[in-house]
Amino acid sequence: METLKTTVAIIGAGPSGLLLSQLLHQAGIDSLIVERTSRARVLERIRAGVLERGTVEGMEEAGCAARLHAECIPHDGVILSFDGEQFEIPVREITGYHVIVYGQTEITKDLIEACEARGQAIYWECPDAVLADLETAVPKVQFTTPEGETHRIEAEIVAGCDGFHGVCRQSIPEARRRAFERTYPFGWLGVLVDEPPVAHNVIYANHEDGFALASMRSETRSRYYVQSAPGETVEDWSSDRFWEAFTRRLGALGQQVRTGEPIEMSIAPLRSFVSEPMRFGRLFLAGDSAHIVPPTGAKGLNLAFADVRRLSRAIITWKDGGQDAALEAYSVEALARVWKIERFSWYLTSMMHQFPEHSGFEKRMQRAEFDYIRSSEAGQKTIAENYVGLQF
Repeated sequence: METLKTTVAIIGAGPSGLLLSQLLHQAGIDSLIVERTSRARVLERIRAGVLERGTVEGMEEAGCAARLHAECIPHDGVILSFDGEQFEIPVREITGYHVIVYGQTEITKDLIEACEARGQAIYWECPDAVLADLETAVPKVQFTTPEGETHRIEAEIVAGCDGFHGVCRQSIPEARRRAFERTYPFGWLGVLVDEPPVAHNVIYANHEDGFALASMRSETRSRYYVQSAPGETVEDWSSDRFWEAFTRRLGALGQQVRTGEPIEMSIAPLRSFVSEPMRFGRLFLAGDSAHIVPPTGAKGLNLAFADVRRLSRAIITWKDGGQDAALEAYSVEALARVWKIERFSWYLTSMMHQFPEHSGFEKRMQRAEFDYIRSSEAGQKTIAENYVGLQF
């Protein structure tokens, strides 16, 4: 068994783990990354692409924002629709900021290339990582490479960036963590299609048949979603069925949709989830390993990057001064923001979807909320501030 020594052992080579490694490198702090899947698998994941200003700042801090700035598409507003009636919230006019469209796949590609260009060690396809001695000054990570070689990392800090199904959260004893969860009675069926988007800004639509969302990846590629029933699979949805449902739920805007054969089609369940605390000894959780938000509002990647930026600052402060105060504050400070983002995602999900258990009263409340936001500067400001990203 080979023993490797580093300051920070990062579990997970998704965008969170890669960003953390890059930010630490900028401060002269070394790290090693262990990833359970392959490089190709990480790069082929199709995820969100609406970025808050804080996420863009994180890429800038990491020195990885050149292509992002060259290719991104700014969005100045967001469109809400209810039973075919639409209005736009002028996000940039209200807040002075916009969000941008730049795919998560592209962010991951930029970060991998930056890490590999400077020789960052990334151990791919190591699904058997085991964490130990997390409450000591020398936590350890043991894993086996695809070649059958066993390695043990001796670190000073372990960063859990390995997602909801990863090993890091599970390495915290059950008696020392508490989970909060809301599972929603529907999923999102998403398609990626090489057709121009129906609108420049994102559309969130509530229709009696269910939710729909229209977004873009580029001027010629669109990402569209419809609410699907529990237990449904991609095989239950033909291309024709999707386009009929999607265009109907957008109302008049649906007549402008350019349909085509999807190049990708998948169903994602929706849940809200938070695990507390986000620290156990020298193990620190960030991103989906600690929390999940429903995709309504596009907060998943953005929230993960906020965690990573906060954690990198805490580690840098600790390393510079040798004091644990910054590390000790990480979980409390991160969770304070996490719950605010969970609230916003839950709020939009609750307003814009059809819930099978809702009576006529709840449906009227959804409509009343929509009408209030449409007529209220304060209501629109609340959504705009959350949409571009809360500061920290």
